[in-house]
This record gives sequence, C-alpha cells and structure tokens, in this order.
Amino acid sequence: MASGSRWRRDELLVALNLYHKLTFGQMHARQPAIIAVAEKLGRGANSLAMKLCNFASLDPALRLRGIRGLSGASALDRAVWSEFHANLGEAAPASEEAFQRLFDPSLKEEVEVVAADGVRKRIMPQGDTERLANVKVRRGQAYFRDAVLNNFGGRCGVTGLAVRELLVASHILPWGKFEAERLDVRNGLSLSRLHDAAFDAGLITFDHELRLQLSRRLKSFLPHRAVAESFSAYEGQSLHLAKDAVLPEEQYLAVHRREIFHQ
Repeated sequence: MASGSRWRRDELLVALNLYHKLTFGQMHARQPAIIAVAEKLGRGANSLAMKLCNFASLDPALRLRGIRGLSGASALDRAVWSEFHANLGEAAPASEEAFQRLFDPSLKEEVEVVAADGVRKRIMPQGDTERLANVKVRRGQAYFRDAVLNNFGGRCGVTGLAVRELLVASHILPWGKFEAERLDVRNGLSLSRLHDAAFDAGLITFDHELRLQLSRRLKSFLPHRAVAESFSAYEGQSLHLAKDAVLPEEQYLAVHRREIFHQ
C-alpha cells in the first residue's frame, strides 16, 4: 500500500478502532501505537495521525470538551464514522477482529494498545467466561477494555493504580441489560478490581461531578482499615481523567445512582 494512495474502508475501520483507544493529545506521529499500526497498514505515521485527527472533528464527545480535530475528513471518513457508531455492537467487534489480524497473535494471545508502549501481545485469560465466549463477544470486550483503560490513562479512576493487570473496564450500565450501550466508551470506567466489584454491587457510585460516593452499607463497616484506606480515603474526590479524555455519560451514571446504588 503506497502511503499516498486513497484510504480504503477496511483501513479506516482499523484506524477508527485505534482512534477510540487513544486520547486526542496522543494522536501524533511519534505515538508508539500509531507508528506500529501505520507500519502494518503500509502507511506513514503522519498519515495515520492526521486521519485520527480528522475523525476527532466528527466526535461529539470531544466537542463537548471544546476539542476540535482537523477539518479534512473525507466523505468516506464521515460514512465510516456514522456506520460504526450507528451499530456499535457489530462494528466494534469487526474492527477489533481486523485490528487483531494485523498483528497475527497466536491462539492464546491477543494484542492490546497501551499508549506508553504501543501495541503489545498478552496472554488471554483462560477462565470459564473466556473459554465459553464466542469470538464476537471476545473481540467486543477487548475493544472496550483498551478504549476505556486508555481513556483513563491506564489508571484506576479512583485510586490512580497503574497496574494494568489489576484494572477492569467497568460498565456503568450493566452488560446484560443494556445491549446498545455495551461497547460505548462513555459507558466505561477504569477501576481496580476491588472498586469494580464495589461499583457493580452498588456499594459506590459517582455523582454528577464524577465524585465518589459511598453507600450506607459500605460505611457501616468503618472504621475497618481496608474500607477506610480503599474507599473512605477517596470519598468526595473526582475521577481522575485526562483533560482530553472522553467523559463518562452522565445519563448512564444517573441510572446507576437511581437503580443500582444503595443509598
């Protein structure tokens, strides 16, 4: 593929997959993931970075934060963007499958985007859920995990923990009940495994300013040291997010506060 040729639809699908795994400030030609993907596509890193910035101009979540991309989005860029987001449940797994194929992982591996390192391979978890999940579900989960964790800078939004193996891309609206929102990055929080479990159980939530709230039940365990250090120490603090990150959707959090959180 000559670097000066027109972008094809299949290439744009891969580029859009990468777009959702980086923050706007990372969309430049020196970014390791952009370099790695551009090489696999047979394009220059500058070309891919510009394409991501073209997509950014179409992103309403960035416009809400006052961020504008480049103005050169083509008609095909716009069409692929619209098609992708109109049917995220099908498009995101398909884009993830195409992204994975670029790097040809083994049957026991998958590739992930880690902003600081680029694209790397990791051994897939081998629990029952992973064995039983079909390819489409696994690809969707992989896409969502990378997009959410990277949106939070690879850290727990509550504690700042940066051990990726201990982080979960937590769904605000539960996976099983809200199919249309499953793979929406705005429906995701990067949380430690402990805080993910507490969020799912309704023991914690976040208010309209993204500040941590604790349930009465969780507070009833105070002054237990683990509860004090893992939860009370962060109560009232806002989620840690980069200034160019996509914000969690307030309407989704409102549902969590109303239907899942135990006051």
